[in-house]
Amino acid sequence: MTSQTTVDKASREPRETAAPAPAKGLRGHPWLTLFSVAIGVMMVALDGTIVAIANPAIQHDLNASLADVQWITNGYMLALAVSLITAGKLGDRFGHRQTFLIGVVGFAAASGAIGLSDSVALVIVFRVLQGLFGALLMPAALGLLRATFPAEKLNMAIGIWGMVIGASTAGGPILGGVLVEHVSWQSVFFINVPVGVIALLLGLVILKDHRAENAPRSFDIGGIVLLSQAMFCLIWALIKGSEWGWGDYRTLGFLGAAVALFVVFALSQKNVREPLIPLAMFRSIPLSAGAVLMVLMAFAFMGGLFFVTFYLQNVHGLSPVDSGLHLLPLTGMMIVASPLAGAMITKFGPRVPLVGGMVCTAVAMFGMSQLEIGTGTLTMSIWFGLLGLGLAPVMVGATEVIVGNAPMELSGVAGGLQQAAMQVGGSLGTAVLGAVMASQVDSKLADNWKAAQLPPLSPQQLDQASSAVEVGIPPVGGNVPPEIAGKIAGVAHDTFVSGMSTAFMVAGVVAVVAALVATLTKRGANAEAGMGAGHI
Repeated sequence: MTSQTTVDKASREPRETAAPAPAKGLRGHPWLTLFSVAIGVMMVALDGTIVAIANPAIQHDLNASLADVQWITNGYMLALAVSLITAGKLGDRFGHRQTFLIGVVGFAAASGAIGLSDSVALVIVFRVLQGLFGALLMPAALGLLRATFPAEKLNMAIGIWGMVIGASTAGGPILGGVLVEHVSWQSVFFINVPVGVIALLLGLVILKDHRAENAPRSFDIGGIVLLSQAMFCLIWALIKGSEWGWGDYRTLGFLGAAVALFVVFALSQKNVREPLIPLAMFRSIPLSAGAVLMVLMAFAFMGGLFFVTFYLQNVHGLSPVDSGLHLLPLTGMMIVASPLAGAMITKFGPRVPLVGGMVCTAVAMFGMSQLEIGTGTLTMSIWFGLLGLGLAPVMVGATEVIVGNAPMELSGVAGGLQQAAMQVGGSLGTAVLGAVMASQVDSKLADNWKAAQLPPLSPQQLDQASSAVEVGIPPVGGNVPPEIAGKIAGVAHDTFVSGMSTAFMVAGVVAVVAALVATLTKRGANAEAGMGAGHI
């Protein structure tokens, strides 16, 4: 059977994998399944942001260079992004229960190994392993939810799943700050060990393996290699673009290689009996729109959040813990709104909540573009809360649109696609908005410096000052008089806030485009193929 026939058949006959008899006892219980996978997912989501707080301590303790510290984050991000879709395919082939449990064990073990590492090289190696095992875990979680919950409850389940991811992502800096400040940087990683043990035990008792009748039985090795290379080139170019320069031959070379490899990959998928990603999936306009929407949402969210942390810590002078507490309106609103969004999407379909969510996100971004050096906590909280309110239905709805419009036997690939879209969008948002910030600083810093009647800077000194100002740090030396230091801080913060304002305006425009894309979405055509029954 060709991939085209497989996908079309699954779309026409969604009830071929209809629900079996109700599950007995704990195994296969839908809500317990959700609880079990949420603990594993929380581990991975927390690690996406919690480690940033630990990096300075790691750098000091292990005598690491700035490049080494960057690799602690980049190695994890690359491994995760490159492996997600392939990991989803492994779940479709061997069962999502098995891949989820392997991912949990591997992620927790790699975390413990990082805490025991005495060199930055070992930290980087185990961070890469964390990313690989995290890639196994995330799509498998979605595949298990899709297989366990019936259509009328799937959105609610994905809503709670999205709530866990959003809360863990936003709560990472708070937990990381507390652990680094009061325990050690190693504790940031050691905490994953007991969490992983709990997730494993619950998974062994609760999770039930579901296999679609026409699940893939072979691997497209050539497709895996091509897609992995293409994703690596794309993410690497986005990571290094700000350092190399966006017009640099290395940046353009990696971007060009990524495009060429994606084209070759797409062509190769037409000639494989069981392709890694059946291209017929993308003939579903809602599924394609959901993937694009996820990229745009992550662009605005991750790119914007990147500057918020610098704004709170370097402009307002808050500690990492206090910065995390200032983001509680964002975290809290996502926790409250995600399950509600799931219920709304179940009742009304995804289109209206998705459009409304991206409109709220756009308004929040435009509002955050008006933040100033002296903006108070109440004003910030309003915009952060509105951002959380907007993101919740998008996180839930776009996930349902992607996974629900894919055939049951490709639910793992669809879950990997959803997560890969988030990774690409987040990397793209950080890179593009970072370039916007750099451009604004380059164009305004010299004039602002001169207007403040500060001592002139050489071109080399101006470049060094610009690098500091791009993250809100005043370029003040050790022997600068307090009066001059105050003027430099004022110029640095004014210039940074001006660049941040422009970056948020760009993010707002992207959110508006995402709202237009959201009009193309609709309820998953294959959602009824879920295997859940009973205990709901």
